[in-house]
Amino acid sequence: MKPQLDIAMEAYQRHLPELLANQGKFVLIFGDAVIGVYDTYLDALAAGYEKYGMEPFFVKQIQAVENAQFFTRDILCQS
Repeated sequence: MKPQLDIAMEAYQRHLPELLANQGKFVLIFGDAVIGVYDTYLDALAAGYEKYGMEPFFVKQIQAVENAQFFTRDILCQS
């Protein structure tokens, strides 16, 4: 069985061409279905909890280009 996050990300990628009309807004995805587009992250999150409770759902900002995130840790190497 495929992980829920993979299913949701695939749905996002599949629907991205039509979602780009709402770039900058937030999409709510449940399973592999786009449920709705919301103006804010909090609106999308609230709708997800209202509709699905504690069932896993996915909220993502709609973007044509994903910004890479870099995280580093200061690690002291000892010999």
